[in-house]
Amino acid sequence: MLEEIEFGTKRAAAHLIDSSYHFEVTGLGIAPLGSIEVNRVHDASTWRYRMSDIIDQLNGAGTGLLVTVDEVDPTLDEMIQLAATYQHFVTDGKRVALLMAGLPNNVSTLLNHKTVSFLRRAQQYHLGRIADYDVREALIRTIQENDRLADAEGIDRAVRSISGFPFLLQLVGYRAWDLTSDSKEISSRDFDLGIKIARDEMDDRILAATYRELTAEDKRFLIAMLDDEEESTTADLVERLKRSPQQVSRYRRRMIDAGIIGERGRGLVAFELPFFRDYLAAQCVK
Repeated sequence: MLEEIEFGTKRAAAHLIDSSYHFEVTGLGIAPLGSIEVNRVHDASTWRYRMSDIIDQLNGAGTGLLVTVDEVDPTLDEMIQLAATYQHFVTDGKRVALLMAGLPNNVSTLLNHKTVSFLRRAQQYHLGRIADYDVREALIRTIQENDRLADAEGIDRAVRSISGFPFLLQLVGYRAWDLTSDSKEISSRDFDLGIKIARDEMDDRILAATYRELTAEDKRFLIAMLDDEEESTTADLVERLKRSPQQVSRYRRRMIDAGIIGERGRGLVAFELPFFRDYLAAQCVK
């Protein structure tokens, strides 16, 4: 990933920076036709210092560098190295910005990493749920702009299944589209199969992964919420868990930061991650 950032920057800013390679002569022949051998000299400096040199050249040309990262994965060493190096660039006063996007639990894990704790001071934007009418509009416009047709009832079921979750909007739409990509129309059956495939992927990639990251106390807190049909009050959770209000508040904040639950008013919380409530209940009866 770091090399791609470096090479991508050099390519995009080739008109502003000097990215020429240096060569050294390693052999010289004086045979009848003569010969010469050259090797490219590899830069032995670290990625941080090579990027620092590039950014300095960009800054000198009156511009800066924006690095964008999608699908944040806190388990990647390069992700941590990127974030830590970015802090050095900011400290050095360089014109550089870092924009990262990811699922709430992954972002939360990254922010809690001791090496890059400074990221907690960054501006954070929580997308939240997308309104159903926006989901419907996005599906219909994408289909129409690509000269395809869609079954109206299939669209309705897709909107309900997506439940405003951005990840599912991408996944349901993609799976339904891809089943019969050579057909003019996306049928009701395509949507049903696409929804099923997307839900299975949601279970494996999001819900199961989120569940595995929970501590025993996290699970106890969330299971206590299952007694309520919708919102849970802090007072009820304190009573059920037999914990102090301060302890419950800590669990509550951690689950909010992870995107599993959300606030619904003063002292009220509810499940925010679509379908996690049902997934958690199923785990409890196994």
